[in-house]
This record gives sequence, structure tokens and C-alpha cells, in this order.
Amino acid sequence: MLALDYTDVFRSLHSGEGGQFTFWDHFRNAFEHNRGIRIDHFLLSSRAADRLLKCEINRTPLAQEKPSDDTPIMIEIA
Repeated sequence: MLALDYTDVFRSLHSGEGGQFTFWDHFRNAFEHNRGIRIDHFLLSSRAADRLLKCEINRTPLAQEKPSDDTPIMIEIA
């Protein structure tokens, strides 16, 4: 998809930032030690990416009792 001129919008706004994940295994305290991977992506066409205002990983659901091992990415487009 990237070769088709789609943009990974999280990376476009957070280039070089390490430790930004959307999935943490429940075993071995992966979330507490921030050992995860990023499995959620927003890929936008160049036209839509030009209107991108914000892209953040929403960790709020992870504070719930018995949370999922995955959390969403949120975007805002003008």
C-alpha cells in the first residue's frame, strides 16, 4: 500500500519516536514494560493525508478492568 502512494499517517507525524505501540501481550507484563508492537495503522491517500491534523494512539481503554491487548489509533482530518 505504501508503494501505491498511501501514507502511514502515524509515522508521518511521529517519525523517529520509539516505543509507540498498539498491542502488548498480556504475558510477562509487556504493557507495564512497554514491550509491544504497532498492529493498527491508518493509511491515507496523499490527498487525504494533506488534510491530516492529528494522529494519536489512544491508551485510555487499557486503564479499564480486564482490558484488551490492543488499543486504537485515533485520527483527526480537516
